[in-house]
Amino acid sequence: MIKLKLIYFFLLMLICHTGLSQQADVLIKNGRIIDGTGNSWYYGYVAISKGKIVYAGKPKNIPAEKIIDATGLIVSPGFIDVHTHIEGDEAKTPTANNFILDGVTSVVTGNCGASHVNIQKYFTYLDSLKLSINVATLIGHNDVRKEVMGTANRPPTQAELQQMEALVAKAMKDGAVGLSTGLIYIPGTYSHAAEIVALAKIAAQYNGLYATHMRDEADSVVQAINEALNIGRQANIPVEISHFKVGGQQNWGRSKQTLQMIKDARNEGLEVTIDQYPYTASSTSLSTMIPEEILSDGSDSVKARLQRAEIRNYVINNMVGKLKKRKLKHFSYAVVASHRADSTYNGKSIEEINLMKGKKHKAKAEAETIIELMLNGGAGMVFHGMSENDVKNIMQYPFNMFASDASIRQYKIGVPHPRGYGTNARVLSKYVREEKIISLEEAIRRMTSLPAQKFQLKDRGLLKEGLAADVVIFDEKEVQDIATFEDPHQYSKGFKYVIVNGKLVVENGNHTGVRSGVTLAGAGKNKTYNEK
Repeated sequence: MIKLKLIYFFLLMLICHTGLSQQADVLIKNGRIIDGTGNSWYYGYVAISKGKIVYAGKPKNIPAEKIIDATGLIVSPGFIDVHTHIEGDEAKTPTANNFILDGVTSVVTGNCGASHVNIQKYFTYLDSLKLSINVATLIGHNDVRKEVMGTANRPPTQAELQQMEALVAKAMKDGAVGLSTGLIYIPGTYSHAAEIVALAKIAAQYNGLYATHMRDEADSVVQAINEALNIGRQANIPVEISHFKVGGQQNWGRSKQTLQMIKDARNEGLEVTIDQYPYTASSTSLSTMIPEEILSDGSDSVKARLQRAEIRNYVINNMVGKLKKRKLKHFSYAVVASHRADSTYNGKSIEEINLMKGKKHKAKAEAETIIELMLNGGAGMVFHGMSENDVKNIMQYPFNMFASDASIRQYKIGVPHPRGYGTNARVLSKYVREEKIISLEEAIRRMTSLPAQKFQLKDRGLLKEGLAADVVIFDEKEVQDIATFEDPHQYSKGFKYVIVNGKLVVENGNHTGVRSGVTLAGAGKNKTYNEK
């Protein structure tokens, strides 16, 4: 009897000592923990059980089914990429290797005004498909507008606006985290601020935010920022300005002015933040080179217009005029990422493609080539046109998150922007380790707790007991982006382990094939309209 009591006593002491009533699933020991708060690292242990973090702190004797020795490695929360476009690519690569192997465990999609309109149906699809990453989504203004108005170039009627409001309200109740706009894309570019304010007010009723690809990120960037901030003020909604930048050689150095606008707005009490990809090139559709008034009413109408001589000349002169503003003689800055009609163009600039066609080495001939590409189905593009100094200046702003603006990549398909593979690794290697633009702890905060706070992903972003077990373990000396503009399909290195909802998705640098991601509903899910 005495022996039994002693055994019981020692078991009780063990339980009290560990803080756990049973064996953990995973114990990470001996690592340098960066918990996501921005605080300095410390040596400690992280224990995981049933998909949750059950201990995070100083070394402690904890029994576990699997032990990961993180000696010499950094242990951090899983990274949250707040600006992605995964729609349509989920089933092609459900393991999401490009994100997972760059430390990303959660993404926010539905950006730039483009999303599924039926969020409940989309989440059901994702839950049945099962990805390796967690997914939250915004409701996209462009697709809401298309659902009601098509691509008409006019303001909505009152009845149409009410239909759009109802669609946004339903999306928010189904779990969207906010409203997004893409104001350089059709049909969003045809909308006025009053329309967006009305829809943003609906999103605000469900505790959502307003994320915007602004109307301009180059010559009229100041006016575009003012519009975004005013929408936030009028709708009383938090604002997220997507892929914050200043484009075009003629605008280099203006980040001092544009960042000051964000600082001033925050000082007045507007909850505005920004996100950024750490590259000097952007990526979007070839159609953005065409004047917006040409692009309304569907592809057949666009093709018909571009085949009319007077409109063709107008478009050519417009594009050449913008090229001169950039102080360039050729369209060398515009590179084809993906052109279905002729994949030999992938990875080549408009200038190079024009010469391949045997045309004159003139800007007007290159503009004609752009029109031909549009008539043959368009193209995904990479546009080189930002200053490295502006990138660094924006990066130092503390309320700035890192985001890839990418989809789930199909390996070796096309020549896409390398940001889809290397965004986080590039920040950690180039801008933290090599150039020391920001500290490691600060970079991790921007990748974890800041996006979790902004998008109200309340159980993510920190290594804290009770939160979801999304964890990244990496070597700060080895982590490196390998993807380049010439050869983008290369996975980042240095990420040794990635855990999503308590499951090991990356082990010893290799994807395990595990698909343990879940859908992440917004704060307004199932709320009653006008409920605060």
